[in-house]
Amino acid sequence: VDSFFSAPKNGRRSFFSGKNFMCRLQCMFSHSSSVESKLTLEDTQQWSQSLEKLLDSKYGLATFRTFLKSEYSDENIEFWLTCEDYKKIRSSFRMSSRAKRIYEQFIKAESPKEINIDYQTREQIKRNVKSPTVHCFDEAQKIVYGLMERDSYPRFLRSDMYRTLLENLAADSPKG
Repeated sequence: VDSFFSAPKNGRRSFFSGKNFMCRLQCMFSHSSSVESKLTLEDTQQWSQSLEKLLDSKYGLATFRTFLKSEYSDENIEFWLTCEDYKKIRSSFRMSSRAKRIYEQFIKAESPKEINIDYQTREQIKRNVKSPTVHCFDEAQKIVYGLMERDSYPRFLRSDMYRTLLENLAADSPKG
């Protein structure tokens, strides 16, 4: 684990270089009350099966978010996760205030974390936010998921970060 994310074979150090990235990744979840075991090679290999499998894994989601932040392109995953939380709201007052906040943060032109969606979708959401429902961001969320699936996710699978993670876990795995 000490050598985790050391310099790649090409000699350049990546954003994820450093002795204890693995430790930091695993420590992110140490406060969890579940008896979930540490990150395994098998779990990590399953991330390459689909974006859904990656996002369903606590470690996978954390690793993917870290990767996107390193590329300064984390607005899509942040929007998607925010929408997932938004769908759980049952109070119409909270839904209304949260919808406005999501619109201001992600949808409105020139917003701090503006997502890449078409004009029609943006205008539809602008109307939806006036009397929000649990579904008012569904179309934008579907677009953003598609963007991540076609663009960010394949880049993540090819990244030094993911490949190094697999290599280090394979090296630490008991040989059968």
